[in-house]
Amino acid sequence: MAKPVKSYIPANSDPTVEKFINCMMRGGKKSTARRIFWDAMDVITTRTKDQPLEVFSKALLNVTPLIEVRPKRVGGSVYQVPTEVGPKRQQSLSMRWMIQAARSRKGMPMAQRLALELLDASADQGAAFKKKQDVLRMAQANKAFAHLASR
Repeated sequence: MAKPVKSYIPANSDPTVEKFINCMMRGGKKSTARRIFWDAMDVITTRTKDQPLEVFSKALLNVTPLIEVRPKRVGGSVYQVPTEVGPKRQQSLSMRWMIQAARSRKGMPMAQRLALELLDASADQGAAFKKKQDVLRMAQANKAFAHLASR
C-alpha cells in the first residue's frame, strides 16, 4: 500500500534540506532517504508545536562547529592546532554528525531516530551536540598551539 504524499513537502525544496537528504542517502536510494526525512518531519510535528523545518534549521545551527583541531607536524612532533572552520565544512560536519548520531540510536525506525536527534539538537542536547562540545573543548585545550596555524 502506497503512503500518501505529505501535504507540506515543498515542490522545490530548500538546498540545505536537499543536501541533508543527499548526505543521508545510502546506496543511491534517494527516495528512501527523502521518505525518512519527511517522516521525521511528521514525527517532529506531532511532538512539538514548532514548524518542523525551523526545528531542523535550529538543530543544524546548534551542532555547527566554529573551530576544530587539525594535526600539524613541527620538527618531528605532531601538534593539534585549533583552526577556524569554513562555512561549507561547517555545514557538512554538522550534517554528518547529526546523521551519525541518529544512526547510532538503536531500537526504532530511522525516521523516528532522526526526529529525536533533531529535537535533542534543537534543545542543545543529544549526541551530535555533545560531539560539537567535545571538538570545542579539544580546541580550547590546545589553544597554546594556535600560533602554529598556517596563515
